[in-house]
Amino acid sequence: MEATFVTPEAKPRTDKAALVGKIISALCILFLLFDAGGKVIMESHHVEGSAALGWPADQVQSIGIALLISTILYIIPRTAILGAILITGYLGGAIAVMVRAGQPLYFAAVFGVLVWAGLYLRDEKIRALIPFRK
Repeated sequence: MEATFVTPEAKPRTDKAALVGKIISALCILFLLFDAGGKVIMESHHVEGSAALGWPADQVQSIGIALLISTILYIIPRTAILGAILITGYLGGAIAVMVRAGQPLYFAAVFGVLVWAGLYLRDEKIRALIPFRK
């Protein structure tokens, strides 16, 4: 008797939700890298904007480094969840600063939702962890 094993063909991933998630994540990553880069290199607009919100100018670079590390972790698939958690903390701080300064906080809140929405749509493990029912 001879056994024949049939291996199932791997289906190429054409999930539209995952594609939308990657696009959302890519847009978020581009903005976060731009913001972090401006703070790290101490670009004048970033320093002035942060100072206007009450941050000491000598702390702007440290804030940029924290955001850069969080964003890099978000980019790497194995550490994307940790990156999203750290970015959420960063944006929570941004919301607190905006409330204290009397500025609109909607951008940071919506941006935090987009960071998680992108990860949710592109990562099956997150979708399994937080299932939405129809």
